[in-house]
Amino acid sequence: MRHQKARKRMGSSSSHRKAILRNMVTSLFKHGQVETTDAKAKQLKPVAEKMITLAKRGDLHARRQALSFIREKAVTHRLFDEIKDRYTDRPGGYIRIVKKGIRKGDAAPVSIVQLLPAEEGGKKKGRKKTKAQTDPATKKRASEAKPKAEEEAAPQESAPSPEPVEETSPEKAKAESDDPS
Repeated sequence: MRHQKARKRMGSSSSHRKAILRNMVTSLFKHGQVETTDAKAKQLKPVAEKMITLAKRGDLHARRQALSFIREKAVTHRLFDEIKDRYTDRPGGYIRIVKKGIRKGDAAPVSIVQLLPAEEGGKKKGRKKTKAQTDPATKKRASEAKPKAEEEAAPQESAPSPEPVEETSPEKAKAESDDPS
């Protein structure tokens, strides 16, 4: 039975799975993005976000925890010095998974795992809508009121203008009358 076995196996032992995730996290922070299968990408995301959360904490213990997981010391220093500054105001969601398609060799679904850039601060904050703006009955009444107001205002503002009459100068009229054709 598979009780209390929450993780996906990825077709390998636990030590191999951990080694795969360690290598992918290291490559992700080193290069900014990694191309891998969908299943591995989904398992990579929480691990990489945990490493960024450790970097945001920034103390010695967090640095040692990250060093124990990430393979290269230089990548860990880059994470704690450069990458954490991108996400200081962001409460989570540092990683993006983009579906790429199907791999040609074995038809495996492939994704690209990317670190989000600093300027993407999550959802854009806009003005909250009031009940009057979201209520369908209020919208209907408001849309009916606008055309009536426009109809009432239209006749007063613009009267039908007569078509422009072409005025001919006396010289032009004389030239036209002298023309034999």
